[in-house]
Amino acid sequence: MTTPTPADPMPDVQARADSRQVPIDRVGVKDVTYPMRLHARDGGEQHTVATINMYVALPHYQKGTHMSRFLEVLNEHTGEPVCPERIPEITRAICEKLEAHEAHFEAEFTYFVSKPAPVTGQRGLMDYKVRFACTANGETDFVMTVAAPAASLCPCSKEISEYGAHNQRCRIEAAVRTTGMMWIEDLIEHLEASASVPVFAVLKRPDEKWVTEKAYENPKFVEDIVRDLATRLEDDARVSWFSINSENFESIHSHNAYAQLTRDKRIS
Repeated sequence: MTTPTPADPMPDVQARADSRQVPIDRVGVKDVTYPMRLHARDGGEQHTVATINMYVALPHYQKGTHMSRFLEVLNEHTGEPVCPERIPEITRAICEKLEAHEAHFEAEFTYFVSKPAPVTGQRGLMDYKVRFACTANGETDFVMTVAAPAASLCPCSKEISEYGAHNQRCRIEAAVRTTGMMWIEDLIEHLEASASVPVFAVLKRPDEKWVTEKAYENPKFVEDIVRDLATRLEDDARVSWFSINSENFESIHSHNAYAQLTRDKRIS
């Protein structure tokens, strides 16, 4: 077998022409496990592990993309855990390195918040799912998505029952574009305030009593949750666009209840 020399380089199969005239919207690498470092609202830092996806748009005339270059960019522009503020820079570098007109970067991870119980103040770690998504195509677009667990109590059940009302866990999610600094904790507070009551990692009996009664005093349909969340995000001047949803895991039905809405505040 002949060893290639600089004068006789290995063939670049991906760069060959393709005759099918079919462009590809996104091609790249998925499920890259990588460390991430985040600044917390209280001034501290949090280290976590992210699942990263990186893609480019492939023109119709090119056979394939260069998969190894995605990881090259990631490591060249970090050398350490990824920081959110560097994601736009990494996304633009993917565009340049792979000579693409559009690139996408996604990072999903778990974020922890030390949360006190409502009465006893006993602290426990709550976990929240967070996603950063960035697109570079001459301009840079960045979307932060946070999902939080909460609880909802059915207004109809409360109204028609002689005592009690059915309640359930729910998962509330918001994706936002912002024009100012918004901490993950800020968005979590918007999400939790829109439910009948937040959920907590640690509850003693006085806390459980408070949570039970608070939910009963604040019944909400899934529609109420997304409308209340929309109102909060409309009032937050930092948010320019949002897409929100809530899924209620029904306790007396075999199905779930769901509501979703999207608003662009830049459009009057």
